[in-house]
Amino acid sequence: MLGATDMGIPLILESPGPVLVQVGPLALRWYGLLISSAVLMGLLLSRQLARGRELDPDLINRLLVWLMVGSLPAARLYYVLFEWDRYRNGPWWQVLAIWQGGIAIHGALLGGGLAVLLFARNQGLSWRQLGSVTDCLMPAVILGQALGRWGNFFNNEAYGRVIQAGQGWLVQLRLPTGDLVHPTFLYESLWNLGVFALLWPLMRRRDPWGQPVLPPGSGLGIYLIGYSLGRVWIEGLRTDSLMLGSLRVAQLVSVIMMVAGALLLWQVRRTAQPQPVDRAMPMKPMPIEPNPTQSSDGDNDG
Repeated sequence: MLGATDMGIPLILESPGPVLVQVGPLALRWYGLLISSAVLMGLLLSRQLARGRELDPDLINRLLVWLMVGSLPAARLYYVLFEWDRYRNGPWWQVLAIWQGGIAIHGALLGGGLAVLLFARNQGLSWRQLGSVTDCLMPAVILGQALGRWGNFFNNEAYGRVIQAGQGWLVQLRLPTGDLVHPTFLYESLWNLGVFALLWPLMRRRDPWGQPVLPPGSGLGIYLIGYSLGRVWIEGLRTDSLMLGSLRVAQLVSVIMMVAGALLLWQVRRTAQPQPVDRAMPMKPMPIEPNPTQSSDGDNDG
């Protein structure tokens, strides 16, 4: 639900609740619908990029199964480990109750990354081919994150600090308690859309010979840096951060990801294969200018 003052600001967001449709004991939740939509959309985008990299699009289909098996359990396990005090006294099945919320994107990235490595080994992919595969995946991943963050809105989670009266924030989130807070889910969703707007055209750019402009693996490096830059500052506004002592885990992991992304970009650029000579840009022949010191016999006065 949306609401606003007579002047149009601030815009007040208010969740209608986590359930979209319920028939008896069966419920279709917004979060599940958004995640499913993100997976389907990501599959279509990744297949499109694969075609432009001379990869079999069906390779992405097979990889999707590995990603689902690797990322979803890891996302839940990551969250439960850092929130163990909430689960240690049971009941045990709540550890598995992913439908109640409580998954972490960094856990999903760790599990998904491991799944991609195992898949590449299973398929016999070279490091260069693996880099091309990740370039096909990362725009879809960041767009899926932008969409999935709206699941936090419907669940009334992943929000920020209370906004004091008169602070003048243009968009605010109203909780069931009546408090107005920072809609950090919205901040991150918009940031992720910006990263997607950067990644998507870069991954589609071609040189004059129809080859990708950036070396394989560049998309992963850009993603690690771009997403983490936004997560660092947005996480500082949240009130439900996973903690490791006095440190916000997401901020710590984001810094590590930025360093890893910078090292990866340096490495792929350093090892990029040079353009073959036989595919060099053809050059136009230079016109031959007559030598002014020479003259024809007919012009020679003797």
